[in-house]
Amino acid sequence: MTPDLTFLIVLTISVTILGLSKGGFAGIGMVSTPLVAAFSDPLTAVALMLPIMIVQDVVAVYLYRFEFDKSLLIKMIPGGVLGVLAAYLLASSVPEWVIKAALGGVSLLFSIWQAVLMARGMPEIPAKPRHDTVLGVAAGAAGGFASAIAHAGSPPFQIYVMPKHLRKEIYVGTSVMFFASLNLMKLPSFAALGFFNGETLHLSLFFVPLAVISSWAGSRLVRYVDPRAFNLIITLILFFVSFVLIWQAYVDAVA
Repeated sequence: MTPDLTFLIVLTISVTILGLSKGGFAGIGMVSTPLVAAFSDPLTAVALMLPIMIVQDVVAVYLYRFEFDKSLLIKMIPGGVLGVLAAYLLASSVPEWVIKAALGGVSLLFSIWQAVLMARGMPEIPAKPRHDTVLGVAAGAAGGFASAIAHAGSPPFQIYVMPKHLRKEIYVGTSVMFFASLNLMKLPSFAALGFFNGETLHLSLFFVPLAVISSWAGSRLVRYVDPRAFNLIITLILFFVSFVLIWQAYVDAVA
């Protein structure tokens, strides 16, 4: 893969958005992978973004190593394994346009979910619903699948965990640990599918400093920029990008 100037600009924007998300603008990182995929292909997009995310995870795990809810992780991580495995089986048995369509579909659902949250807030869900363990495993599986397809496992995590009303630091730490675990789970399946090669890895490493700097910038800017307005802009971009991906998948399917 020889990236052109347009692709490098798109990748720079995507990595910056991902860094800002890790730095405090929670949720906006979802646009990164679909945006890259719209200018390349879904396999290249996930391969480029995953190493960058893992580097950021190392820092985040260290920062929140004492602040997370172990009981929730025990329920969700086994489900995450199932979700990542299901995504691997899908990606290994279908043509590329199906993966692009799945990426576009997940992105569309995420943008709608974000719009609902901004308009109405989190739906009322019991903090301790019946069959809580089953729901935890299911949320983990849904998060694992969406994360493996599009690095977009936040909605299932939010739906299950936010009604628990955890202290902010514990909520963030639990999120960090869960998604760091998912990213490590994705490594073997991505490698088995041939997502990684020398060129993509070198390009990912080149953008790691930008990811770190933008994460730091996010932790500072979040104090001065209205996150709600910023999230709205990113959600609108994601909504548009999701339709681009679905259209590209349709064109590839009928070609």
